[in-house]
Amino acid sequence: MTATSICFSEFIKDFEKTLKQLFHETADIDQLSLERGLPPAMMKEILSKKPLSVAIPEEYGGRGSIVKECMAILAAASYESLSLSLTFGINIALFLEPIAKYADNSIKKGIFDRFLEHQNMGGLMITEPDYGSDALNMRTINKALENDYQLKGTKHWQGLTGLADYWIIASRKENDNGELGRDIDFFVADNSIPQQEVIVEELFDNLGLYMIPYGLNKLDLIVPAENKLQPETTGIKMMLDILHRSRMQFPGMGMGFIKRMLDEALTHCKNRTVGTGNLLEIDQVQYQISRIQSAYTICSAMCARSSKISGIEHNLAVEGLEANVIKAVVTDLMQESAQLLVQLSGANGYRISHIGGRGIVDSRPFQIFEGSNEMLYAQIADIITRMMKKQKEGHLFTFLKEFPLTAGVSELFKSELSFTINGSLSQRKMIDLGKIIGRITCVGYVLDLQNKGFRSDLAENCVVTVKQEVAALLASFNADNTVRAIEEYTANSSWLNFV
Repeated sequence: MTATSICFSEFIKDFEKTLKQLFHETADIDQLSLERGLPPAMMKEILSKKPLSVAIPEEYGGRGSIVKECMAILAAASYESLSLSLTFGINIALFLEPIAKYADNSIKKGIFDRFLEHQNMGGLMITEPDYGSDALNMRTINKALENDYQLKGTKHWQGLTGLADYWIIASRKENDNGELGRDIDFFVADNSIPQQEVIVEELFDNLGLYMIPYGLNKLDLIVPAENKLQPETTGIKMMLDILHRSRMQFPGMGMGFIKRMLDEALTHCKNRTVGTGNLLEIDQVQYQISRIQSAYTICSAMCARSSKISGIEHNLAVEGLEANVIKAVVTDLMQESAQLLVQLSGANGYRISHIGGRGIVDSRPFQIFEGSNEMLYAQIADIITRMMKKQKEGHLFTFLKEFPLTAGVSELFKSELSFTINGSLSQRKMIDLGKIIGRITCVGYVLDLQNKGFRSDLAENCVVTVKQEVAALLASFNADNTVRAIEEYTANSSWLNFV
């Protein structure tokens, strides 16, 4: 019986059982997570269950690129290991889905066969040492030859550096005059072919996510013309479609991770005796756990929303607002959940071998890669304020009650949102505004899920928690704060001179 012939409920149940056995019986995940990489034999056994088949179309032997199945695999993995889940996330959202949508038909079968039968993996190369978030100014070039393309450049901080069998590589066309074109081109490189081999110049000592190798990659490749991805319109829009889809599927990685933080917190607080009772009887503990439960609820709603809108049949190039909301909010919630678990766990939580301590370090880069959250929140606010100006509407509540993503939930925040935005806002206030809009949008997702039967007590508690958070963000937004860093701060600032 093949993985694709098994009903998904059995498929995911078997996968979860395999992970539990490998990480808790065969080995100790708490100790494994302290080592660089995952033992090859263990990764081989995990991949033998064909988890990546969820992202491969049915006509090529996969399960059909169904988003809810992809996200369920990510959630199952992240409950045990955020590193493993990110490994799958890279393969699914940044390689297999782009191949399924944009690759030439002549190369699809060979690639998908190697994933299904030979446990291959793939990743995406965009980021360069001098051009992090500024991808449009990348300097990796491609030059057309007779039947091939030459790719030259340097890439860094790609997950699965030195481990991936395939890479999708972003580059810009070098014109005859030596200048680079404005559009972005993507090419598939097969690392098993000498002319297409990516040279790893350095492996980085990444602070967390030890299972995933990151590093500096040198490119000087010759790839066949058919290895060029085919955009529907432009390469930039293809890149946005790929990145927005990836951001929308972050909640899959967040789901299992946040659930694990919640389960660990509840178990510890039930079993930890303080005086004549346990930690759960303490009011502040109830508050802290309720915040993790709120994160669990929001992430659940995000998974449902993403399952509906982020499949490869949709073009997400213009869906930056929702993609940014989902990615930024869920990664903030992941980090906060880990911080709360460590606080509740006391001294034991302050260990890299503890799931909470490790969770802080492993979830932190999620707030940075694929667009830092500050940048994404500012973009959210920019999109909204531009729309408001276009409609000549300055009152935030009046606008949001008609805006599709917030129309169904804005009444809950009427008193908080009843103010007018006059003139341009500083970047720090744009970030606050983006956070506010992001959290209100997520409450809309929660209410939609509640209407489908999701338990109402979790949804109602979540609304209360988010309202409190929005109130705090509004206080920051309304505060008169134009403080700037003082570069030459050392003169007259040593306390020893004043004692």
